[in-house]
Amino acid sequence: MIVQLHDATESQSPAYLEALGPLRPLIEDDSLTEIMVNGPGLVYVERGGRLEETGVRFGDAEELLAVIEAIVAAVGRRIDPQNPICDARLLDGSRVAASIPPVAVNGPLLTIRKFAKDPLRIEDLITLGTLDEPCAELLCAAVLARCNIIVSGGTGSGKTTLLNVLSGFIPSTDRIVTIEDAAELQLRQRHVCTLEARPARDGDDAVSIRDLVHHSLRMRPDRIVVGECRGGEALDMLQAMNTGHDGSLTTIHANSPRDCVSRLETLVLMGGVELPLRAIRQQIAGAIDVIVQLSRLRDGSRRVTSVTEVLRMEGDTITMQELVQFQARGVDEQGRIIGALEPVGVRPELLGTLAAMGLPLPSMFSASGRRL
Repeated sequence: MIVQLHDATESQSPAYLEALGPLRPLIEDDSLTEIMVNGPGLVYVERGGRLEETGVRFGDAEELLAVIEAIVAAVGRRIDPQNPICDARLLDGSRVAASIPPVAVNGPLLTIRKFAKDPLRIEDLITLGTLDEPCAELLCAAVLARCNIIVSGGTGSGKTTLLNVLSGFIPSTDRIVTIEDAAELQLRQRHVCTLEARPARDGDDAVSIRDLVHHSLRMRPDRIVVGECRGGEALDMLQAMNTGHDGSLTTIHANSPRDCVSRLETLVLMGGVELPLRAIRQQIAGAIDVIVQLSRLRDGSRRVTSVTEVLRMEGDTITMQELVQFQARGVDEQGRIIGALEPVGVRPELLGTLAAMGLPLPSMFSASGRRL
């Protein structure tokens, strides 16, 4: 069974919902953030940062395969033994990763990252404890000052959510181009151009993230937002940031700010360019201003654990300074980690940019304590 629906407005149509089969109640459960199908007889979900097994079952592998085909076909993608893996999205925007035999040895696999119907705002992240108000002010100031920002973190740490929130600080007067593998960002500004990569299919060439970064430079962007930097597009993005496209944002998989820089070096080399490592580091130091590190802690919570400025090259090393750092202080009765973001005690170079632009200083660095 394949349902051909290409209009997101039809995401709640009876035919589409029926095609979801046993997954429908999970898709409609707003308390879930992730659905993981490990074959027809085993389905897990993430709720409140914790994994739990469900009683949801498929009749057999063929029924699960039919649901997977319906999901990917609804957004114009294809999955079959010749193309056994697919990254796509549900019509409501939820992220989907599907794999079938022969690569999925024990039967079809499906992972769905749930899409929030109402995009989280900075106030929501403060309430959830992802960050606090002073840190939110600092990040807002960095966006307004047109800093190039990387949101770094591991899988499931909340990078895309934070990227979406930071994008909300971009002034409505700016022209924004977003570039993603599967369109997930939900920017509230009107002047937004959304580009989505496309795999090769039916004789058509693939359109990669790197192709779209090149293309976006001809679209007169004020800001470029790349959903995730994970390949050769890293060099093109760095060059764009170094040539007048300030205020751009992206995410990257890394476990610390220093790992983030090393990861960028690796991604540039993956692009097939033959540049000395020092030249690559000069590109990074000249392009990136701020790294926001996210972590998923052992209690399942997602926290900003540091905000770091990228400064300059000194010899062959990129120098950075941490501005705020998460300090854990223990665990409460429910097993939740208690802690807070604390200023490290250094004065950001960003403050000079804010002063030159006539913007107020974040309260943690302002003697008057006034807020943005």
